[in-house]
Amino acid sequence: MKLLIASDIHGSAYYCEKLMEAFFQEGAERLLLLGDLLYHGPRNDLPKDYQPKQVIEMLNAQADRILCVRGNCDAEVDQMVLDFPIVSELAFLPWQGRMIFATHGHIWNKENSPLKKAGDILLQGHTHVPVCETFGSNGEFTLWNPGSVSLPKDGSPHGYLLLDDTAEWKTLA
Repeated sequence: MKLLIASDIHGSAYYCEKLMEAFFQEGAERLLLLGDLLYHGPRNDLPKDYQPKQVIEMLNAQADRILCVRGNCDAEVDQMVLDFPIVSELAFLPWQGRMIFATHGHIWNKENSPLKKAGDILLQGHTHVPVCETFGSNGEFTLWNPGSVSLPKDGSPHGYLLLDDTAEWKTLA
């Protein structure tokens, strides 16, 4: 199954629209969102075209194709307006004989890793910086982060991760 994985939309209608265009163009079967969908958060500036109600409409139009985990900026009230579940802190996905542990990253991360089996993958957002690195005392785990759709940090691009037979980081440019 081809997944488009993205994180940290933060209410930007402009970048959510770019994300949805990429989702259709890539031919992904599912969109996995790693949290922080509607609210920009107190530490972030307002993203371009901050229109959470438009983001709600765009995401709800694809509700049957969206998988999501809850981010630190997602609230119970957000679940009331979204037509897909966002309340889970984590999701497990099998991929090529490995387990992907998908989370936002504010609770579970490489410093507080839930991974137990060598080869498993921790997939998180939260930092707004794309990452692909190994960690663990013997490099036994992998950390993936698609970066941020709307508020990238450290000079990184507005991006996402495409997961099929391989994992490929892409930009919304």
